[in-house]
Amino acid sequence: MNKKEIAEIKKNFTDSSGFFTLEHVISVYVDPQKNIRCSENKLYSLIPEDEGAVMLESLKKVLSGSVGKNLMEYGFPNSEYGENGAQSVLYSALKGKLTDEAANAMLLERIINNMEYEKAYAVMIGYCSYSIASKDKNDDTYDEADYEYNFIVTAICPVDTGNDGLMFDSENNAIVKKMNNELIISRKPTDGFLYPVFSDRSPDVNNVMYYTATPKKPNISVVENVLGCEFTMSCQNERETFQQVLTDVVADELSYTVITQVNEAIRDIVIRSKDETELPLIDDNKLHGILFDAGVSSEKLDALPAVFKEKVGSADGLTAENLIVSKTVLATPEITVNISRDATDKVRTSVINGRRCLIIDLDDPSISINGLTTSVQ
Repeated sequence: MNKKEIAEIKKNFTDSSGFFTLEHVISVYVDPQKNIRCSENKLYSLIPEDEGAVMLESLKKVLSGSVGKNLMEYGFPNSEYGENGAQSVLYSALKGKLTDEAANAMLLERIINNMEYEKAYAVMIGYCSYSIASKDKNDDTYDEADYEYNFIVTAICPVDTGNDGLMFDSENNAIVKKMNNELIISRKPTDGFLYPVFSDRSPDVNNVMYYTATPKKPNISVVENVLGCEFTMSCQNERETFQQVLTDVVADELSYTVITQVNEAIRDIVIRSKDETELPLIDDNKLHGILFDAGVSSEKLDALPAVFKEKVGSADGLTAENLIVSKTVLATPEITVNISRDATDKVRTSVINGRRCLIIDLDDPSISINGLTTSVQ
């Protein structure tokens, strides 16, 4: 699913949309020992309005965040199409519209038995229908729908007592520690998935979309053990891999100028593609051009294809948005300098009287030190 497709489903994921219906909702509470303590399967239309609003909110959050960071699409390997495979289990639950008890039990069993989770949590699964309306050349939606996109969305929500803070005890006129022993289910899921994906405005039962609230530390067990897919890389992994490629290829030519120019070049690629539906990728060919423009020698660039393949593997490339940094940080063991994007050209390195120096150009002699304003004479 690209940005545009996710935005379309998310926009209509509401009771007020005439194209969307949340039909059934399964809600399950699981204790830390993986025991199901309670399980309910209800028609959404019969759930009290305030309770249903919270469920709808939690399920909708599975569509939140950025593609390539919070949202990652995976294709099922061939092994997951057989009996008890992830694709087979998900498809059975989808086909049963969450009314087939045996199919629901298999899906819940797969989640609970295969997901690594330290605390108690709640599983919410919704069966949804989205009426896909035709669009004209201006991307405006017609009133009548041609066909439906049916999907299930699953939210994994942590459970905690929220036992913190102080409160005023009016009975004893005292401030005391708040004691809340109620198990509160968070509205914000830590993980989730949507199946099937909405691709080219139609369902694709061969792919699933995984959601994580923590892009730098996703729950890999959901991707690999529950969904049966091969985990690729988190946004943090992509940046670290990119840094390894630069270090191995550019080596002793890796300077402040090269690093900042590469960052700006990739930022420009992201900016130019902001209206594109697909995320731009940096492959070895694009990186070759970026490094060449930054002044890296041809001798160094000869090693790029092999190093890139070794570090990145079979992936088509690295997500450009995950590689850029918003603020350049220049650090030594004793000094750290944070440099904003607009000021990278005001910093340079040099050797003066045999000493390696960091030089910062000041347009204004006034500077702030520990919050106090002074000036450079």
